[in-house]
Amino acid sequence: MRSGAKVAVIGGAFVLVAGGIGYGAYSMLGDEGGGGGGPQSASESSEVKTGPPSAEEIAETSKGFFEAWAAGDASAAALLTNNESGAEPVLASYGEDAHIGKVKITPGPAVGTKVPYTIRATVAYEGKSKPISYASELTVVRGLTTGKALVDWEPTVVHPQLTEGATLKTGESSTPAIEAVDRNGTVLTKEKYPSLGPILDTLRQKYGETSGGSAGIETWIEPADESQPDVNLLTLAKGKPGKVQTTLDAGAQAAAEQAVKKYAQASVVAVKPSTGAIRAVANNPATEFNVALQGKQAPGSTLKIMTAALLLEKGLVTANGAAECPKDAMYQSRSFHNLDHFDLPDGSTFTQSFAKSCNTAFIKLIDDTKDDAALSKMARDVFGIGLDWKTGVVTTDGSVPEETGGVAAAQYIGQGTVQMNALNMASITATARTGTFRQPVIVPQSLDNRELATASRSLSPSVTQQLTTMMRATAAWGTGAKAMGGVGGDKGAKTGSAEVDGQDTSNSWFTGFSNDLAAAAVVQTGGHGGDAAGPVVAEVLKAGG
Repeated sequence: MRSGAKVAVIGGAFVLVAGGIGYGAYSMLGDEGGGGGGPQSASESSEVKTGPPSAEEIAETSKGFFEAWAAGDASAAALLTNNESGAEPVLASYGEDAHIGKVKITPGPAVGTKVPYTIRATVAYEGKSKPISYASELTVVRGLTTGKALVDWEPTVVHPQLTEGATLKTGESSTPAIEAVDRNGTVLTKEKYPSLGPILDTLRQKYGETSGGSAGIETWIEPADESQPDVNLLTLAKGKPGKVQTTLDAGAQAAAEQAVKKYAQASVVAVKPSTGAIRAVANNPATEFNVALQGKQAPGSTLKIMTAALLLEKGLVTANGAAECPKDAMYQSRSFHNLDHFDLPDGSTFTQSFAKSCNTAFIKLIDDTKDDAALSKMARDVFGIGLDWKTGVVTTDGSVPEETGGVAAAQYIGQGTVQMNALNMASITATARTGTFRQPVIVPQSLDNRELATASRSLSPSVTQQLTTMMRATAAWGTGAKAMGGVGGDKGAKTGSAEVDGQDTSNSWFTGFSNDLAAAAVVQTGGHGGDAAGPVVAEVLKAGG
């Protein structure tokens, strides 16, 4: 028997007892692995039950598991899961490594096979103690071999942020805490700015040792991947935080946090074109994976900023020159059309096609570039896309792969294999604004003298001027006019709607600038770029422009 557990016979059933607490009518027969097996009732017939667990089984299993866990009996609790060998060390570390005790688990009403619950406990270490509380949930499944109702084991059962291979720990922090400040010295915290949570954790991991601070006593999650930052859950005793300067702007960040909350899934980034300084980063929901900086998805017609730069540079169009915009266009047997199959009258200019987001005006000019890889080269050589950006935190730096045929044509309007995030599109807009790529940074280069990415060349003054003129038109009377109406200063914009396979409504993209601030946003299933993502960008530009 494990951990001094005892088996008693009560009313013809075996009852597992540890520390004087009964954990349910189960024997000690274990059975591990992906939904299979687990403890078996002595009163159970030889016939193995099938089908979903009953409400009574769900209540009995979860109750027994909670009681064993709260009592600190990891062995008994693990026996009530479908993965005893995986669950026991994690449950044991709850008390042994994380020093969490006085555990009280309060279950809520089951929703199907899921049981939500709240945990209130105390962390105690070297004379320091603090309460800790959080919510999680578990699922009860039927074991495949024994038919018993069991807790479907996942590390999130113990804590919602616990991932496979990660561990909960309490002790002297591995890295001194930091006090991150914005460009004006305002302190930035994850409590006030939730989207900055993963960024602040990364900055602490990278710069904590050199920031002049000293370690405190904390409870944290240590990821299995050593390259990922620890996730601080509780501070029992503060050390001396070291100061880390960022390029963020507290006002723009606050506006960004509020703007993305209006949508279920939204991201926004703001960048200063003249320097590359990142002024704001926000996501809803604010998860450990930073979608605004690390996401990968098609940006729709916002990428026409880059395509227009290519066509202008090659002399195939001018801002005020005529450009055909028919309802539909064919390219190598693939048909492309405009939103709602609109067209523009003969004699319309390229600026009008850009401002009204005419797809066919761009598609019709692909053959004239005489190089399917032209857009990929422009992305890298001028806009810095695909280079190894050293922002100070982890980022995905965009991708415009070399393609041919219809796939290359789709890239011209931001579809196909193009992959971008809000940071990438904000940077593209910043480059269009000045003509020169300046790698985005969230901490000054002087902090660690890291080597920043540089593009091989800039846009000519003529192309830059025409490009910004077209973006100004989009903000003044084109598809971005409604969203940008309340934004002041010298302003420009580009809208985008990115179609996604299996998704009824397109993703909403919008990017724009006001004076020396550029911002880009994406709202999942938000529809037209000006309707959802546009107001998000506008709020950030108004706060930081």
